[in-house]
Amino acid sequence: MPATPRGRADLPPGYSERLYNEDLAPLKDQHWNWYNIFAFWMSDVHSVGGYVFAGSLFALGLASWQVLVCLLVGIGIVQVLANLVAKPSQMAGAPYPVVCRLSFGVFGANIPAVIRGLIAVAWYGIQTYLASSALVIVVLRFFPELSYLAQIKFAGLSLLGWGGFMTMWFLQALVFWHGMEAIKRFIDWAGPAVYAVMFLLMAYIVYKAGWYNIDLNLGSKTLSGFDAAWQMVIATALVVSYFSGPLLNFGDFSRYCRSMDDVKQGNFWGLPVNFLMFSIVTVVVISGTLPVFGKIIHDPIETVGLIDNTAAAVLGAFTFVTATIGINIVANFVSPAFDFANVNPQRISWRMGGMIAAVGSIFITPWNLFDSPAVIHYTLDTLAAFIGPLFGILLVDFYLVRNQRIDVDALYSAKPGGAYWYRKGFNPAAIKALVPAAILALVCTHTPGLKELTGHFSWFVGCFAGALLYRYFARSLKAALALLNA
Repeated sequence: MPATPRGRADLPPGYSERLYNEDLAPLKDQHWNWYNIFAFWMSDVHSVGGYVFAGSLFALGLASWQVLVCLLVGIGIVQVLANLVAKPSQMAGAPYPVVCRLSFGVFGANIPAVIRGLIAVAWYGIQTYLASSALVIVVLRFFPELSYLAQIKFAGLSLLGWGGFMTMWFLQALVFWHGMEAIKRFIDWAGPAVYAVMFLLMAYIVYKAGWYNIDLNLGSKTLSGFDAAWQMVIATALVVSYFSGPLLNFGDFSRYCRSMDDVKQGNFWGLPVNFLMFSIVTVVVISGTLPVFGKIIHDPIETVGLIDNTAAAVLGAFTFVTATIGINIVANFVSPAFDFANVNPQRISWRMGGMIAAVGSIFITPWNLFDSPAVIHYTLDTLAAFIGPLFGILLVDFYLVRNQRIDVDALYSAKPGGAYWYRKGFNPAAIKALVPAAILALVCTHTPGLKELTGHFSWFVGCFAGALLYRYFARSLKAALALLNA
């Protein structure tokens, strides 16, 4: 259904139609509490991707205590960064793309918005495909006669797979279409529900395997000395990189919070406490798959598919379906909804922006991406190379250049000479910092011979490069602001 321009009776004085609609407007009712942020992080962590990621850290060849140290240090860094990036959105009540107008200009903000939106579209498709795989397991449990549909393929996916994918696509769109309050209610119960079933799955696996057969060291080799220390550094960096996407647009959610105290409390329970607990449960389950099924299984969907109890298998599969819906909505649906709406607020509403992402996720055929590791890594690593620089630029601008000051009305003004007008609505300093920083991150990620050493740290390289370059290019802006505030 084509979007129509919104009525102008609600346009505040001085605000531009090119920058404002009711979805992007600063919130007047900020009522989320710490639990809502806690639930947001539970939805982000409790997924098939999070399960596989946690297990992979324990397979690096490190001792369990070393992995736990890496988890705590890495997630501690994420917690600090989440608190920092949350503040401007919570102060202004504005989503991520609007806050980007601070540093990139009122029109230049579309650059970081579109970059984040494209990343979300790719991951949205992949996560939907993973969830549909779990759904297919459930269907075949009850209707094994439908297995013949798995042999008929179209565009690289079986008809059964298409049925599962489109079912998941519709369910997620249904939750999203009912708005942020419906999303809040969904994630408020989805995260705890996944936890409950994860504990039941762990109890089942431990009962079948015997506690004495559970070994938290999943690696085939044991490292020591420098090799172990280097792997610990890599593991810590991987934790931060894993959360870099939802971390960048965390302001889309922190804007709803009553205070920064609520944000910080939710981040504490949702990140170090929740992530560490989920990781331990995950590793116990993975470790138990060896004595129970005769092999180590890192994919939870495959694990629940092998359970000989139909009710348990169905419950487990539905749990990971729910978990994937949760992470997909919070990390990959809400973000492009705001991002694409920011491009043309007159014609693209929040709902329309989300549906653009949802439709786009079909056309990228995510199952083909997922089945080609080289292609998916190249595509996603290339897009992700921009996340670090964007993060560094946003934080330096807000905390060091502007000293945590925001002119909320100016964020929606296209009047030349406004606080965030810069040069025709674009801030040259931010663009000049972004391009070389992103190129540097790409070099670290894709250069043969170098990527083995620096590939895991491309987010950090891009973040620090973007921050330092922006601090250098924005020095004249800081001087101007100092005179203005004198």
